[in-house]
Amino acid sequence: MLHYLVNFLYPPRCAGCGARLSVDAAARVCAPCLAGIEPIPAPFCAVCGIPLEDAGTDSRWCDDCVEAPPHFGRARAVARYSSRAEDDSGTVASIIRRHKYGLDQSLAHALAECLGGELPLPAADYDLVIPVPLHSSRLRWRGFNQAAMLAIAVARRGGRTVDLKSLVRVRATPPQTMQNQRDRRDNLRDAFAVRRPARVANRIVLLIDDVMTTGATADECARTLLAAGARRVDVLTLARAL
Repeated sequence: MLHYLVNFLYPPRCAGCGARLSVDAAARVCAPCLAGIEPIPAPFCAVCGIPLEDAGTDSRWCDDCVEAPPHFGRARAVARYSSRAEDDSGTVASIIRRHKYGLDQSLAHALAECLGGELPLPAADYDLVIPVPLHSSRLRWRGFNQAAMLAIAVARRGGRTVDLKSLVRVRATPPQTMQNQRDRRDNLRDAFAVRRPARVANRIVLLIDDVMTTGATADECARTLLAAGARRVDVLTLARAL
């Protein structure tokens, strides 16, 4: 009743396009916006999940993964979006940017809806769900970790435990927006640590983040978790910047 009353006094709008939603709506994203989310096109790399440029190639790995295999086993994303900051036309890109940089914590529910129904890597296949952590200084500034909010939603779907404390970011790193993949990897070296190794030892871990760009952050997190005894680390992100 209270939910209906609040929606009646403050009519809800779609977090994607701004269209007015019905008074009894529980969703934050309208059906047309959800239907318009663009998945990662096949064929894609069997490791990092990036679309392969040559659809007729016999190789199942992209050139980057062949040259420098990442520490994670597989990385998959629910949707693609433009990596250009000026392009906010896509539902996922628009919500992610307003959530992270507009500091709108209320959009966490909308992002969870953008995950869709069937995840490319179901949480039920893993022992632990762990988000990519923020450094304490960034967490204080933003007030929340968007990856942690997604991890909670993913873990809940699979009936799995979400671990928010074992993997921590111990070193603040400069922004990586204008850096190439090698510079990003150097920038992130030893930026993470596992505070509770017994928690991850011999576990199959699903690492969660909102966006994967080059994969450098996910790779360093996976390296750190494996060094602490994790059996395998796979990566699930809401979006892949292409």
